[in-house]
Amino acid sequence: MSAVSRTLNRRTFLAASAATAAVATTGTVVSAPPASAAPAAPTLPDIDVRDAARADASEATLAEAAVLMKRGKLTAVELVQAHLERIERYDGTYQAYAEVTGDAALAAARKADRGGGPRGVLRGIPLCVKDNYFTAGVPTRCNSNIFADFVPDEDATAVARLRAAGGIVLGKGQMGPLATTRATTPNGTVTTVNAWTPDDPSVDPGGSSTGPACAVAGRLAVSSIGTQTGGSIVLPSNQQNLTGLKPTMGRVSIHGVIPLSYTRDHAGPLARDAMDAALMLSVLAGPDAHDPRTLGLPAVPDLVRAATPLVGRGGAVRMRRATRIGVPADFLTGAAQGLREAFLDRLDGISGVTLVDVAYPDDWALLTGAFNAARLSERTEPFRHWLRADPAAFGVSLLSWLQGLMISGDEWITAQRAKTHLLREVLDGVMGRCDVLLQTGPVPFDILGLPEIAFPIGFSDAGVPAGVILGGQPYEEDRLLEVAAAYQAVTDWHTRRPADPSAGARLKSAAARPRLSAEEAAAGSA
Repeated sequence: MSAVSRTLNRRTFLAASAATAAVATTGTVVSAPPASAAPAAPTLPDIDVRDAARADASEATLAEAAVLMKRGKLTAVELVQAHLERIERYDGTYQAYAEVTGDAALAAARKADRGGGPRGVLRGIPLCVKDNYFTAGVPTRCNSNIFADFVPDEDATAVARLRAAGGIVLGKGQMGPLATTRATTPNGTVTTVNAWTPDDPSVDPGGSSTGPACAVAGRLAVSSIGTQTGGSIVLPSNQQNLTGLKPTMGRVSIHGVIPLSYTRDHAGPLARDAMDAALMLSVLAGPDAHDPRTLGLPAVPDLVRAATPLVGRGGAVRMRRATRIGVPADFLTGAAQGLREAFLDRLDGISGVTLVDVAYPDDWALLTGAFNAARLSERTEPFRHWLRADPAAFGVSLLSWLQGLMISGDEWITAQRAKTHLLREVLDGVMGRCDVLLQTGPVPFDILGLPEIAFPIGFSDAGVPAGVILGGQPYEEDRLLEVAAAYQAVTDWHTRRPADPSAGARLKSAAARPRLSAEEAAAGSA
């Protein structure tokens, strides 16, 4: 990325952010810029397939499964059937799915094996779709009483693009009610568990894209898509040993997604590794006339190339480009300090990586803390009708929706000014000395709409996955993938899978589901 290109990207991002705020305020597209060209279809990389993937189709990454099918070693029916069998056997414990469309998935797989249907890079790949994406003819309940009977007559743009690339939807992933917290029933009873601790539903699986994360981690789907307004792609990815990519605001259309916040809603993949995330985002990204946030943006870079690590003749991995990685002082604190120190040591050993100490501005906590509450009024606004008609329909999450009503207009305006100030401090200050930035939480980049990637770095003493979140410059998802792919080329955390639930765990898990209180749901709300 040249300095000129980065400057142009920043100008485009600033203009797009201002336009998004204007649309959120007025409900009108003031001046939609012309659509940029649709990105080129991604090409399947020629990768080595691990022995584990050859032995068990459900073990394969998206790229491995696609390569096996291309080489005639695996059929779409075999791949879909392998995942449906695991759903039948284990989803009573995981509860990753709100709806399974097995018959339709098998029919699509048979058609693909006969040479019919779309012939894109996802051909024959079984996927899980978060239940806030419209799916034609399939219930889309958003885990809420409000949408209990809703069956869309069209696919969301993201779902349509996955299908057009040959992807097969296995079903709808369970989620937090209206995408606000970890997956629970509307009354607060926990449903989806962390795939790494199926016998202990109290372990946080991350939310609200809980089901899509659990489905991929538990090998009930090859890959998935979620949404993020307050960490809901990167946090469940960290909690369940996945690679999640929240792109820059506008990279992926959210047309046909039940809204939470017009200025913060993002769509993106939860995948098994950096390459899978690159393939998924390559399919999903691009302009959509139905979503003005996607128009007039810089071209989507070659994400598959970015996720292909460079390996020298001697086997040493090196970065595609020299990359300065910002490390804030609070990164090496907390329970994961030891894992993060080991992570930095490994990262520092990759040729082309330079670790840079960065400092937050003095008002960082205020800008990313108190002003973050402005999101509550944005998400409450489109639901005012239901709040008046039947507040009980919001169930355990009602408190956080009522909180949105308590924020005044002048407070919201002040928060927008604070957001502009924060954006300047991040782009010109914190990230002025680095290309990407390690983070201790997703909130700052959720507020701003900047891209983030989450990937695994090890496990806690209790066996729960641990990961990191890396933030990037506007529209530089490729740089994030380069770092994640290089790290994954020298580690194997991302290849590890959880053990299947035992019979005892299945009984214990089914009998002891905790229940969130209204206060807990509000505290953990996106």
